[in-house]
Amino acid sequence: MVNGRGLLTFASQPVVVATGVTVGPLEEKKSPFAKYADKQYEDERCGLKTNEQAHARMMEEAVKIALSKVDKTPADAQFLLIGDLVNEMTPSNFAAGTVGIPYMGMFSACATSVSTLLTAALLTEAGMADLVIAGSASQHNAIERQFRYPLQYGSQKGATAQWTATAAGAAAVTPYIAGAPVITCGTVGVVTDLGMTDPLNMGAAMAPAAADTFKRHLDGHGKTLEDYDLVMTGDLGKIGFELFKTLLDRWEYNVSHTFRDAGAEYYGKHPEFLAGASGSGCSASVYFSEVYDKLLAGQYKRVLLIATGSLMSPLSYQQGETIPCIAHAVEIEMK
Repeated sequence: MVNGRGLLTFASQPVVVATGVTVGPLEEKKSPFAKYADKQYEDERCGLKTNEQAHARMMEEAVKIALSKVDKTPADAQFLLIGDLVNEMTPSNFAAGTVGIPYMGMFSACATSVSTLLTAALLTEAGMADLVIAGSASQHNAIERQFRYPLQYGSQKGATAQWTATAAGAAAVTPYIAGAPVITCGTVGVVTDLGMTDPLNMGAAMAPAAADTFKRHLDGHGKTLEDYDLVMTGDLGKIGFELFKTLLDRWEYNVSHTFRDAGAEYYGKHPEFLAGASGSGCSASVYFSEVYDKLLAGQYKRVLLIATGSLMSPLSYQQGETIPCIAHAVEIEMK
């Protein structure tokens, strides 16, 4: 059901019936979320020749893990909705070629974890599928050398910079099944561009988009903060998350302990990761592991997940363009 501009309500109650999460070796050592992952790789390249091949392998494995948890194979899924940050999403393309599920590549930068989940829910709501796989991934070396500086330069970064996570997350979406977290509603983001150009300060660039989507979601769906056990943004990082909360405070929202940011927490308190994590695998690996597990365990009843993304490209950056940003929101609850 369409409620209004960008507002979605899923009356049929599609569910996330299973998830799969994979992480790299650094994440296994440094991230408090690694213990929730289904598979940890000992090698950044997963024993393969290139970073991009490893990127594809991590996504492929996350998809297969999610399917295996419900005793399904790729042949049982009607759609595969995944994306990443590499040029033309080639890791996702290669992963899709391996698993053989009818595929639509989707790009919302680091907000892809939620844009794919919303689209999976729409396909399920429309009665066009009974098993859809949604997700996204990132691989540190593949992304850093594309969007920031060549790693070999050893360039020093400032305190606002974030570290691209090597991680992948996939979610299996089906029609309603008792005992599984329900996708109740969502909000599609509006592109926000306040003129920022620094790719090493993306948290600040994305914060206004997150705040706009948050407000539109609550106002449009008639919700209050008291409705949620958790409001988690994707990868604003420490700097962007503080700006996000400042914006909400100005709108007189009570910013409390129910607010968290996956990027700010991803590498714990390790100072070498500066402002925290980013990458389209960041929110996917947190939402589909720790948050999902706590929903199943009853620790959370209802959560609002807001994934943020900077819709830039190497070309737009090289041409001196600003950074347009997006944030998509999805509401999930245990019935």
